[in-house]
Amino acid sequence: MAAEVETSEPGDGVWSPGKRALTTGLVLTITLVGFEALAIATVMPVVSKDLNDVGLYGWVFSAFFLGTLIGIVFAGRASDRVGPAQPFTVGLVLFAAGLIAGGAAPSMLLLVVARAVQGLGAGAIPAVAYVAIGRAYKPALQPRMFAVISSAWVLPAVLGPTPSGAVADAFGWRWVFFGLLPFVVVAGVMTIPALHALGAPGGGEPADRRIDAVLVALGAGLVLGGASADNALVGVPLAIAGFAIGGPAFKRLVPPGTLRLAPGMPAAIALRGIITFAFFGTDAFVSLTMTSVHGVSATVAGIPLTTSALAWTAGAWIQERRVRVNGPRALVRTGTAIIAVGIAMMIVTAAFDVPIAFGILAWSVGGLGMGLSFAPLSLIMLQEAEPGAEGAASAALTLSGTLGVALGTGAVGAIVAAGETLGWTSATALTIGFIGCCAVALFASGAAVRLPNAIVHHD
Repeated sequence: MAAEVETSEPGDGVWSPGKRALTTGLVLTITLVGFEALAIATVMPVVSKDLNDVGLYGWVFSAFFLGTLIGIVFAGRASDRVGPAQPFTVGLVLFAAGLIAGGAAPSMLLLVVARAVQGLGAGAIPAVAYVAIGRAYKPALQPRMFAVISSAWVLPAVLGPTPSGAVADAFGWRWVFFGLLPFVVVAGVMTIPALHALGAPGGGEPADRRIDAVLVALGAGLVLGGASADNALVGVPLAIAGFAIGGPAFKRLVPPGTLRLAPGMPAAIALRGIITFAFFGTDAFVSLTMTSVHGVSATVAGIPLTTSALAWTAGAWIQERRVRVNGPRALVRTGTAIIAVGIAMMIVTAAFDVPIAFGILAWSVGGLGMGLSFAPLSLIMLQEAEPGAEGAASAALTLSGTLGVALGTGAVGAIVAAGETLGWTSATALTIGFIGCCAVALFASGAAVRLPNAIVHHD
């Protein structure tokens, strides 16, 4: 079934005079996020070696995204109450504070704490971006705006991983954290005035779900703590407590039917978490695979992250052109299947002595799959969100995705930590972790049948 194609009026594009400032600000903000994500992922093998604690490797990523879980809901609610400018400003301040603390951290434990603070601030960025896109751009422009935002990863992909690895090799990893601070200032100067112009959406008082957000983060943290515990007598009760605390709270934060993948927006929100679990559970350990299994430098280990981000951008532009023709269901099913292929290739990279080029190709395939499958879920959310409630809907979508990242990176991190305790090789632990992620991606491809077959807006 072909979707109805909606057109925008001449001169009303994403770079038109009335939208140019907002588009530029959002692109710069996502560029900041891209630099941070790719740079830190690249240098983490160096960090864990310097601070001598690979057991907390996964927690450096998980803590960031657990903090983001809370920041998303706080920012989403504030955007619906007072507009997006205020939560965005607070978010940038916390993000910068986390970078400073992370760069100065004397131990992995304190680095984990700093990353949690940084994540609190980072949560405001996607929540505000989705609100701004939903309120400022016509539905016909939204697929293009998501593609433009994905293009904001091109510069970080080129100037993030490999140069960050070179900086870490030459001057030390701490300068990678400190070097991101000027980007925070530039993003704030360019974006905040454009967000102020949107103002508050009006309407009734949005529901206050902030306590639920804290409970979800606490529950996820307990589950991950249980998974990484050395003693089952400690780990099992922690995991059970985590599900008991976080599960009901998460259910209150997302639309009814999300946990059973009810058709429409509930399935889109659930799949965002499932897909991010699979992709980022692998992505966070690509550099470690390259350095610990294949013995390359941090500079070379950043190359697959670069090519993956570029492939993600290419996939995003493909979906921009095809989503209204083929529909979101087909793109998500195809994209998640491609992600599974990329992860399967990473399994081979971790388990066997293959050329480095194979690993680079592997994660490029995974990035292409994310580009095809990520944005269509956002379009479904914006299509079905009530006017004035885009903040709550985008918060639910981003919350699910962030929880998926936290649990995916934490789960594979727990396997890596267990492997160290049990005397496994890094290759064995990473292979087992990647097999789990591949299975999750295959499940997502099958579950995409619950998504709508077309994007149709009722204006």
